[in-house]
Amino acid sequence: MDKTDFYRTLDTAPMVPVFYHADLPTAREVLRACYAGGVRVFEFTNRGEAAAEVFAALVPFAAKELPGLLLGAGSVSDPRSARRFLRLGARFIVGPQYVPAVRRVCRLRGVPYVPGCGTVSEVGRAQRAGCRVCKVFPGEVLGPAFVKALLAPMPWSRIMVTGGVEPARESLEAWFDAGVCSVGMGSKLLPADLLAAADWPALAGRCRACLDIINGLKH
Repeated sequence: MDKTDFYRTLDTAPMVPVFYHADLPTAREVLRACYAGGVRVFEFTNRGEAAAEVFAALVPFAAKELPGLLLGAGSVSDPRSARRFLRLGARFIVGPQYVPAVRRVCRLRGVPYVPGCGTVSEVGRAQRAGCRVCKVFPGEVLGPAFVKALLAPMPWSRIMVTGGVEPARESLEAWFDAGVCSVGMGSKLLPADLLAAADWPALAGRCRACLDIINGLKH
């Protein structure tokens, strides 16, 4: 994959669902619903014993059924896990913190690495190592004011935020007005009650509504 595909796609659809489920049929339907709602970058997190197994099955499913969807692995904190998910077909890697060894693995394979950063120094360190997008995490602790303050002396920074983002205009407006390039959302976007009810049209509608708000804010 040309790495520019990831950044270009993220610019076009700047909301990333952050999701894990041990049940493969459920995970497939969530992917399909998000795709129907306009999602084109999807982070499947390494947060359960079945993560790699489910991810391995989602990769060919997405390639066949969901053209243009970039499926990556999140919650990756060590090089061994990074190598495993890259072998399985991850199109990008996301972590809760910046790990130089994970960055080296991703660089060797030409795959984007989005590390979690909680300070200006961490963002700078990741940028100097070649990370083009940094994830501000945890967003609910740092808040939009942190992003705005960071971008004042470092306006070239491309910031994704995960945590503290709500699928509502007020929350999205606060983050995009602060200057983020994209947002990640987990259970607030994909609530457990809709998953339990298998209400896939409702999930698709939530994704579409959020992307419509974001696109309106960016134009």
